[in-house]
Amino acid sequence: MRRALISIFLCLALLGTAIAGRPQQSSGSSAAQTGSNPQASPPAKPDAAKGQEPPQRVDQTITRTINLVDVLFTVLNRRSKLVPDLEKDNFKVFDNNTQQTIRFFTRQTDLPLRIGMLLDTSNSIRDRIKFEQDAAVNFLYSVLRRNKDAAFVMTFDDEPQVVQAFTGEADKLRDQIVNTRAGGGTAIYDAVYQACEKELSHPPRPPGDQPDVVRRVIILISDGDDNLSTHTRAEAIEMAQRFSVVIYAISTSTQWVSLSQTDPQKTANRKIQKTEGDNILQDLAEQTGGRAFFPYHVDDLDQSFQDIGDELRNQYSIAYNPTNYVADGKYHKIRIETPDHKGYQVRARRGYFARANGNAVPQSNPVGSGG
Repeated sequence: MRRALISIFLCLALLGTAIAGRPQQSSGSSAAQTGSNPQASPPAKPDAAKGQEPPQRVDQTITRTINLVDVLFTVLNRRSKLVPDLEKDNFKVFDNNTQQTIRFFTRQTDLPLRIGMLLDTSNSIRDRIKFEQDAAVNFLYSVLRRNKDAAFVMTFDDEPQVVQAFTGEADKLRDQIVNTRAGGGTAIYDAVYQACEKELSHPPRPPGDQPDVVRRVIILISDGDDNLSTHTRAEAIEMAQRFSVVIYAISTSTQWVSLSQTDPQKTANRKIQKTEGDNILQDLAEQTGGRAFFPYHVDDLDQSFQDIGDELRNQYSIAYNPTNYVADGKYHKIRIETPDHKGYQVRARRGYFARANGNAVPQSNPVGSGG
């Protein structure tokens, strides 16, 4: 009997050893291991015979980019009054004289403003520094809306300098403006370039849950006489166009003024002969969709400031995918027409440079650059 019991124990021990040597599986089913999908399976081992990994399922999002050109613009009638109620079918857009298909169209009203106030503090405007200060302050108090718009102040002589960062408080801006002093050379192009690249490329977002779409503006007050910039005028314009910055220029030049033209009630014959600096200011403005002003008294600008504010808050936006786009760095001219309204004037940037992915945006948010 004792031998029989020993034999039984030996058999059980051998059986347990055999079971322990087999591959183990968890107590759950294969479907439970891989989730509720019965077809899911653990990653397959490499195929040793072919030396290749079998195809695997990978969850990922692929974002395709397309080159879109987004243009913000204003439409005026024959009396230079805003026309805010046009539709997509009222417009035709041309890229280097080739008509394009408008892919996106919106009317953008009451946009928050992000303003760069650029003040010339060089020696050449010393006699007009008070005019410059008054013009800047009057503009901000006329246009800036508390808790919605924001502005910064940049002075420039030998080099640009931000003296007041973005703020919505006009009093803070005024305090810095009235303390400006003239002295040094003039670097207008560097100021425009830096204002666009460093300040207006990523301006403060609107408060609350508003869409991240703002209107970027430069108010440039100068005589236009650049003599120190390291950047060219073309580079300054390109940087403004890249970030959809519109430039409004106010000339401080008085070379054209005669004694009989200083009366604010007699402005009709002013600015018959513009200076070279005036022409530079006008070019900066027109290439970016803005305007240039040639006042003598600050009072001459009161209505102009109101008009600028209205323009900036009543914009159209068109986006198109150029059929003739080649990323070769060449300049493309933009022209927007209103065929059914021959007397209407479209004020928009004049063009763009075709950079590699320079206008590329995610397909899921194609008009992201319009802010």
